Amino acid sequence: MGGVRILVVQPSKTDPPGPLGEWLVAAGAEIDVVLPSEQELPADFSEHQGVVVLGGEMGAYDDAQHPWLAGVRALLSKAVGERVPVLALCLGAQLLAAATGGQVRAARKGPEVGTLLIAKRDVAAEDPLFGPVPLTPDVLQFHYDEVSMLPPTAQLLASSPKCENQLFRVGDCAYGLQFHIETTTDLVLEWAELSPDAAAAARPGQLEREHLDEFHADLAETWQPVAERFVRFVATPPEDRKASRFLPLA
Repeated sequence: MGGVRILVVQPSKTDPPGPLGEWLVAAGAEIDVVLPSEQELPADFSEHQGVVVLGGEMGAYDDAQHPWLAGVRALLSKAVGERVPVLALCLGAQLLAAATGGQVRAARKGPEVGTLLIAKRDVAAEDPLFGPVPLTPDVLQFHYDEVSMLPPTAQLLASSPKCENQLFRVGDCAYGLQFHIETTTDLVLEWAELSPDAAAAARPGQLEREHLDEFHADLAETWQPVAERFVRFVATPPEDRKASRFLPLA
Protein backbone atom coordinates (compact mmCIF):
# COMPACT_ATOMS: atom_id res chain seq x y z
CA MET A 1 0.00 0.00 0.00
CA GLY A 2 2.95 2.26 -0.72
CA GLY A 3 2.39 5.93 -1.44
CA VAL A 4 -0.73 6.37 0.72
CA ARG A 5 -0.32 9.44 2.89
CA ILE A 6 -3.10 10.53 5.25
CA LEU A 7 -3.48 13.88 6.97
CA VAL A 8 -4.64 13.48 10.58
CA VAL A 9 -6.18 16.65 12.01
CA GLN A 10 -6.08 16.62 15.82
CA PRO A 11 -8.28 19.43 17.21
CA SER A 12 -7.44 18.71 20.86
CA LYS A 13 -4.38 17.47 22.72
CA THR A 14 -6.77 15.32 24.76
CA ASP A 15 -7.73 13.22 21.71
CA PRO A 16 -4.63 11.87 19.91
CA PRO A 17 -4.80 9.35 17.05
CA GLY A 18 -4.08 6.49 19.47
CA PRO A 19 -4.75 2.98 18.19
CA LEU A 20 -6.43 4.34 15.05
CA GLY A 21 -3.15 5.94 14.00
CA GLU A 22 -1.36 2.66 14.69
CA TRP A 23 -3.91 0.73 12.61
CA LEU A 24 -3.52 3.12 9.67
CA VAL A 25 0.25 2.79 9.75
CA ALA A 26 0.07 -1.00 10.11
CA ALA A 27 -2.14 -1.05 7.01
CA GLY A 28 0.58 0.69 5.02
CA ALA A 29 -0.23 4.39 5.29
CA GLU A 30 2.02 7.24 6.28
CA ILE A 31 0.28 9.72 8.58
CA ASP A 32 0.98 13.39 9.23
CA VAL A 33 -0.60 14.65 12.46
CA VAL A 34 -1.43 18.37 12.57
CA LEU A 35 -2.77 20.30 15.58
CA PRO A 36 -4.65 23.17 13.91
CA SER A 37 -4.51 25.27 17.09
CA GLU A 38 -0.71 25.37 16.72
CA GLN A 39 0.09 24.46 13.11
CA GLU A 40 -1.06 25.51 9.65
CA LEU A 41 -3.32 23.14 7.79
CA PRO A 42 -2.22 22.23 4.26
CA ALA A 43 -3.66 24.50 1.59
CA ASP A 44 -4.44 21.56 -0.68
CA PHE A 45 -4.21 17.78 -0.97
CA SER A 46 -1.12 17.59 -3.16
CA GLU A 47 0.73 15.73 -0.37
CA HIS A 48 -2.15 13.67 1.03
CA GLN A 49 -4.65 11.23 -0.42
CA GLY A 50 -6.94 10.98 2.63
CA VAL A 51 -7.99 12.90 5.75
CA VAL A 52 -8.83 11.87 9.32
CA VAL A 53 -10.31 14.45 11.72
CA LEU A 54 -10.40 13.56 15.41
CA GLY A 55 -12.52 14.77 18.32
CA GLY A 56 -12.19 17.52 20.88
CA GLU A 57 -13.90 19.25 23.77
CA MET A 58 -14.90 22.32 21.75
CA GLY A 59 -18.11 22.71 19.75
CA ALA A 60 -18.28 22.73 15.97
CA TYR A 61 -19.21 26.43 15.91
CA ASP A 62 -16.95 27.69 18.73
CA ASP A 63 -14.99 29.92 16.36
CA ALA A 64 -14.82 32.82 18.83
CA GLN A 65 -12.71 30.74 21.23
CA HIS A 66 -11.09 28.58 18.55
CA PRO A 67 -10.80 30.55 15.29
CA TRP A 68 -8.93 27.71 13.58
CA LEU A 69 -12.19 25.69 13.46
CA ALA A 70 -13.16 27.62 10.32
CA GLY A 71 -10.05 26.30 8.62
CA VAL A 72 -10.92 22.70 9.52
CA ARG A 73 -14.44 23.12 8.14
CA ALA A 74 -13.02 24.65 4.95
CA LEU A 75 -10.59 21.74 4.61
CA LEU A 76 -13.44 19.24 4.98
CA SER A 77 -15.57 21.08 2.44
CA LYS A 78 -12.67 21.04 0.00
CA ALA A 79 -12.07 17.33 0.60
CA VAL A 80 -15.70 16.49 -0.17
CA GLY A 81 -15.64 18.67 -3.28
CA GLU A 82 -12.48 17.00 -4.55
CA ARG A 83 -13.56 13.48 -3.53
CA VAL A 84 -10.71 13.03 -1.08
CA PRO A 85 -11.63 10.23 1.38
CA VAL A 86 -12.44 11.45 4.89
CA LEU A 87 -12.86 9.65 8.21
CA ALA A 88 -14.14 12.14 10.80
CA LEU A 89 -14.76 11.18 14.44
CA CYS A 90 -17.04 12.85 17.01
CA LEU A 91 -16.22 16.58 16.75
CA GLY A 92 -14.75 15.75 13.35
CA ALA A 93 -18.10 14.30 12.25
CA GLN A 94 -19.89 17.42 13.49
CA LEU A 95 -17.44 19.64 11.61
CA LEU A 96 -17.96 17.54 8.48
CA ALA A 97 -21.71 17.99 8.74
CA ALA A 98 -21.44 21.73 9.43
CA ALA A 99 -19.03 22.17 6.50
CA THR A 100 -21.33 20.50 3.98
CA GLY A 101 -24.77 21.89 4.77
CA GLY A 102 -25.82 20.02 7.90
CA GLN A 103 -26.52 21.36 11.38
CA VAL A 104 -25.11 20.66 14.84
CA ARG A 105 -26.71 21.41 18.22
CA ALA A 106 -26.56 20.37 21.86
CA ALA A 107 -27.78 16.77 22.05
CA ARG A 108 -31.55 16.86 22.55
CA LYS A 109 -31.51 13.85 24.88
CA GLY A 110 -28.43 14.93 26.80
CA PRO A 111 -24.82 13.71 26.71
CA GLU A 112 -24.20 10.27 25.25
CA VAL A 113 -21.37 8.65 27.18
CA GLY A 114 -20.13 5.11 27.68
CA THR A 115 -19.47 1.83 25.93
CA LEU A 116 -22.58 1.51 23.82
CA LEU A 117 -24.00 -0.04 20.67
CA ILE A 118 -25.06 1.53 17.42
CA ALA A 119 -27.38 -0.12 14.89
CA LYS A 120 -26.54 -0.21 11.19
CA ARG A 121 -29.16 0.80 8.64
CA ASP A 122 -29.90 -1.67 5.84
CA VAL A 123 -28.22 0.60 3.29
CA ALA A 124 -24.89 0.22 5.13
CA ALA A 125 -24.66 -3.38 3.92
CA GLU A 126 -23.48 -2.10 0.54
CA ASP A 127 -20.98 0.41 1.90
CA PRO A 128 -17.33 -0.37 1.01
CA LEU A 129 -16.04 0.54 4.48
CA PHE A 130 -18.85 -0.46 6.81
CA GLY A 131 -20.60 -3.31 5.01
CA PRO A 132 -18.68 -6.03 6.90
CA VAL A 133 -19.14 -4.37 10.32
CA PRO A 134 -21.52 -6.25 12.67
CA LEU A 135 -25.13 -5.08 12.74
CA THR A 136 -24.77 -3.64 16.27
CA PRO A 137 -21.07 -2.87 16.83
CA ASP A 138 -19.58 -1.61 20.09
CA VAL A 139 -18.44 2.01 20.10
CA LEU A 140 -17.20 4.53 22.66
CA GLN A 141 -19.47 7.53 23.09
CA PHE A 142 -18.43 10.78 24.77
CA HIS A 143 -20.24 13.82 23.37
CA TYR A 144 -22.51 16.68 24.40
CA ASP A 145 -23.52 17.77 20.87
CA GLU A 146 -25.09 15.96 17.94
CA VAL A 147 -25.62 16.34 14.21
CA SER A 148 -29.24 17.46 14.23
CA MET A 149 -29.60 17.61 10.43
CA LEU A 150 -27.54 15.72 7.90
CA PRO A 151 -26.07 17.50 4.87
CA PRO A 152 -28.20 17.29 1.69
CA THR A 153 -25.86 14.76 0.05
CA ALA A 154 -25.49 12.56 3.13
CA GLN A 155 -26.57 8.95 3.56
CA LEU A 156 -27.34 7.74 7.09
CA LEU A 157 -25.60 4.42 7.82
CA ALA A 158 -26.16 3.83 11.56
CA SER A 159 -28.09 5.22 14.53
CA SER A 160 -28.48 4.85 18.29
CA PRO A 161 -31.54 5.32 20.52
CA LYS A 162 -30.13 8.52 21.98
CA CYS A 163 -28.59 10.03 18.84
CA GLU A 164 -29.94 9.23 15.39
CA ASN A 165 -27.10 10.43 13.17
CA GLN A 166 -24.32 8.18 14.41
CA LEU A 167 -22.65 7.20 11.14
CA PHE A 168 -23.12 8.90 7.80
CA ARG A 169 -21.46 9.31 4.45
CA VAL A 170 -21.33 12.64 2.65
CA GLY A 171 -21.06 12.18 -1.09
CA ASP A 172 -19.33 8.92 -1.88
CA CYS A 173 -16.18 9.04 0.24
CA ALA A 174 -16.46 11.26 3.34
CA TYR A 175 -17.56 9.48 6.52
CA GLY A 176 -18.74 11.01 9.79
CA LEU A 177 -18.64 8.87 12.95
CA GLN A 178 -20.30 10.52 15.95
CA PHE A 179 -18.54 8.00 18.18
CA HIS A 180 -14.91 7.18 18.99
CA ILE A 181 -12.80 4.24 17.82
CA GLU A 182 -9.38 5.75 18.60
CA THR A 183 -9.50 5.57 22.40
CA THR A 184 -7.63 3.65 25.07
CA THR A 185 -8.69 2.89 28.63
CA ASP A 186 -6.37 5.56 30.02
CA LEU A 187 -7.69 8.17 27.61
CA VAL A 188 -11.34 7.50 28.48
CA LEU A 189 -10.55 7.68 32.19
CA GLU A 190 -8.79 11.00 31.57
CA TRP A 191 -11.89 12.34 29.78
CA ALA A 192 -14.09 11.19 32.65
CA GLU A 193 -11.89 13.09 35.10
CA LEU A 194 -11.88 16.22 32.93
CA SER A 195 -15.65 16.10 32.29
CA PRO A 196 -17.34 14.64 35.39
CA ASP A 197 -20.76 15.95 34.34
CA ALA A 198 -20.59 14.03 31.08
CA ALA A 199 -19.16 10.94 32.79
CA ALA A 200 -22.17 10.91 35.11
CA ALA A 201 -24.33 10.11 32.06
CA ALA A 202 -22.65 6.72 31.62
CA ARG A 203 -24.29 3.60 33.02
CA PRO A 204 -22.75 2.22 36.25
CA GLY A 205 -19.53 0.31 35.68
CA GLN A 206 -18.97 1.44 32.10
CA LEU A 207 -16.12 3.79 32.96
CA GLU A 208 -14.27 1.36 35.23
CA ARG A 209 -10.81 0.21 34.14
CA GLU A 210 -11.53 -3.53 33.98
CA HIS A 211 -14.61 -3.01 31.84
CA LEU A 212 -12.81 -0.55 29.56
CA ASP A 213 -9.90 -2.94 29.07
CA GLU A 214 -12.26 -5.69 27.90
CA PHE A 215 -14.22 -3.25 25.78
CA HIS A 216 -11.16 -1.94 23.92
CA ALA A 217 -10.09 -5.47 23.01
CA ASP A 218 -13.50 -5.95 21.37
CA LEU A 219 -13.32 -2.49 19.81
CA ALA A 220 -10.07 -3.33 18.05
CA GLU A 221 -11.49 -6.56 16.68
CA THR A 222 -14.31 -4.66 14.96
CA TRP A 223 -12.71 -1.35 14.02
CA GLN A 224 -9.12 -2.16 13.05
CA PRO A 225 -10.41 -3.83 9.86
CA VAL A 226 -12.35 -0.63 9.08
CA ALA A 227 -9.11 1.36 9.37
CA GLU A 228 -7.45 -1.12 7.03
CA ARG A 229 -10.29 -0.79 4.53
CA PHE A 230 -10.03 2.99 4.75
CA VAL A 231 -6.37 2.83 3.74
CA ARG A 232 -7.27 0.64 0.76
CA PHE A 233 -10.16 2.98 -0.04
CA VAL A 234 -7.76 5.94 -0.04
CA ALA A 235 -5.42 4.07 -2.37
CA THR A 236 -8.20 3.17 -4.81
CA PRO A 237 -8.77 5.58 -7.75
CA PRO A 238 -12.12 7.40 -7.40
CA GLU A 239 -13.56 5.76 -10.51
CA ASP A 240 -12.93 2.28 -9.05
CA ARG A 241 -14.26 2.79 -5.50
CA LYS A 242 -17.72 1.46 -6.30
CA ALA A 243 -16.57 -1.30 -8.61
CA SER A 244 -17.09 -3.95 -5.93
CA ARG A 245 -19.02 -4.22 -2.70
CA PHE A 246 -15.96 -4.58 -0.51
CA LEU A 247 -12.41 -3.57 -1.26
CA PRO A 248 -9.82 -6.32 -1.93
CA LEU A 249 -7.09 -7.11 0.55
CA ALA A 250 -4.32 -6.13 -1.80
